[in-house]
Amino acid sequence: MIDSSTKSLPIGVFDSGVGGLTVLKAVHEALPNEDLIYLGDTARLPYGTKSPTSISRYACQATQHLQQAGIKLLIVACNTASAVALDALREQMAPLPVIGVVEPGATAAVSACPAGSHLVLATEATVRLGAYRKAIEARDADASVREHACEMLVALAEEGWTNGDIATAIVRRYLDDAGGDADCVILGCTHFPLIREPIAAALSDKAVIVDSASTTAAVTAQTLAELDLANASSEPGTLTLWATDGATRFARVGGQFLGRALEPSDVTIVDL
Repeated sequence: MIDSSTKSLPIGVFDSGVGGLTVLKAVHEALPNEDLIYLGDTARLPYGTKSPTSISRYACQATQHLQQAGIKLLIVACNTASAVALDALREQMAPLPVIGVVEPGATAAVSACPAGSHLVLATEATVRLGAYRKAIEARDADASVREHACEMLVALAEEGWTNGDIATAIVRRYLDDAGGDADCVILGCTHFPLIREPIAAALSDKAVIVDSASTTAAVTAQTLAELDLANASSEPGTLTLWATDGATRFARVGGQFLGRALEPSDVTIVDL
């Protein structure tokens, strides 16, 4: 039986940078009474240029810091870490549940468009790893999957250029290069929910958009309910923000992802 002290522990959210704050925001909106701790390993980003061995080591070191702080569930809000290190993290964190962002997105895509055509918009690292393609094909052998790297969308999100002519033109160019529309378009980077509006405008009305933030939040809520780990408190949950470097930049860029202004004093620098 789960006691109340375990239920009241926070949920840990890990990312290599600030992009996972879109997942944090979605989880907070879905589970407003849960305390959340976010750790962005900003000193060692980007993970996508590192070897799988280094990615696993960095992810395990960062999440161990969350584990030692005392959490009841871990969300790996990083597509690269989810693709490379999820098994290692589940072994390290056992018996705590660990949720990545790839599996929820793939499951939602297959559910929305069975035997459909899927276009994954992601970073070069996620495309190179083929994580979404493998996850979708494992769930639906009749699905067709294209993956396309959209690195400039990351920069647009971090600069706050998420609408207007520049964003629209870049999105349309990427979609043209990717071969056009699909039944389902998966936002395979946690930065991309910020660019959702111009992406939707460039797609046909029939295309379904799946983003890793909302789907991961839904899986988190379901997991807490199934394991009887939901916080019984009626008080609003707290948000704690940790980074491994650059509190000023984290606050400036992260505020756009979280949807509210942040000050450098809102971010605690931790040493792994």
